Amino acid sequence: MKNSIYKNIAASVLFLGMIAGCKNQTPLTKDGKTLVWSDEFNGKGLPDSTKWNYDVGGDGYGNNEAQFYTKNRLENARQENGNLIIEARKENWENSKYTSARLLTRGKHSWKYGTFEIRAKLPKGRGTWPAIWMMSENMKEWPDDGELDIMEHVGFNQGFIHATAHTKKYNHMINTQKTDTLVVKDASEKFHVYKMDWTPEKIDVYVDDQKYYTYINTEKTYDAWPFDQPFFMILNLAVGGDWGGQKGIDDSIFPQKFYIDYVRVYAPKQ
Repeated sequence: MKNSIYKNIAASVLFLGMIAGCKNQTPLTKDGKTLVWSDEFNGKGLPDSTKWNYDVGGDGYGNNEAQFYTKNRLENARQENGNLIIEARKENWENSKYTSARLLTRGKHSWKYGTFEIRAKLPKGRGTWPAIWMMSENMKEWPDDGELDIMEHVGFNQGFIHATAHTKKYNHMINTQKTDTLVVKDASEKFHVYKMDWTPEKIDVYVDDQKYYTYINTEKTYDAWPFDQPFFMILNLAVGGDWGGQKGIDDSIFPQKFYIDYVRVYAPKQ
């Protein structure tokens, strides 16, 4: 069931009270905004099915990725010691040589504007391609309906964190993409907070409160700004692909783990 960032706050009171005492003392308000959705991954076993769906398959997902994304398989996605772990493994599955997982909130929760915080520790090694990103709940055509990349990292370029807003007018397929990069040398050794502030006027992306990317709604057209509609979140760990596999895949590194400590979504007070 969809969950707009500006709706159902009253229905979330019980939920917010429950998580208030969880790890890290989850703040219910921050910078004048109210926590409207969170997963602290304090459970055990599979990810919470009330919050996450899976993409399943090994068709490359438009990027010639090498993994098969599985569903409800602990080896590839599980809650453990207060974290979500997405694990890429070197193993034959269907017609693929690797397995991994791609979790998404589509059909369960989506948001229009807000602050999104994800605390994570990244995998390491040539061929890994973890991402934290968002797409339109009403996606009909990519990139026309938009994509927001809060964090991308390719293992052959260790420590370089990328943020991008994809639109019909600005995207890598026509070499017009608007993106930026921040070097985080210990991204695979320590947890960092990857954050996006999204308003009707602009999108700012941060690592640990260091802002390094801004995309401004200057043109006021759908071709350049399709970001006035609900978007859902995706967490995934790809193997290889057009970008992640540009310098091949080092099979000696597997298994590799993508740790997510929490996902938190804040909305302006109403």
